[in-house]
Amino acid sequence: MLLEIAEGHRVHAVAKLKLDLHEVYNKGDRIDEELSRVIAEAVAKRIALVEIIPGKGSGQLKKRVLKFLDQPDIKALYHRIDKDSKNFGRIFVHFRR
Repeated sequence: MLLEIAEGHRVHAVAKLKLDLHEVYNKGDRIDEELSRVIAEAVAKRIALVEIIPGKGSGQLKKRVLKFLDQPDIKALYHRIDKDSKNFGRIFVHFRR
């Protein structure tokens, strides 16, 4: 998927991966597997942005995703994370290109 980001007057197309965790939210070990898979794919393909959708529910899945992303070996792979201020159920993981 391509995402266009405007910088001043120039528009850049940025490759993006999306992981929707709704289907695996109640399968504990699958959550970590899917997160590991999408992070590895982003690194291997030099993808700039991963959108993770834990959903809006009780917030427990989002906390789990943030805890996963905070592990030192995972944290070393990405540049920064942003929580969507308009949609509580989305997290953006930015990678250096």
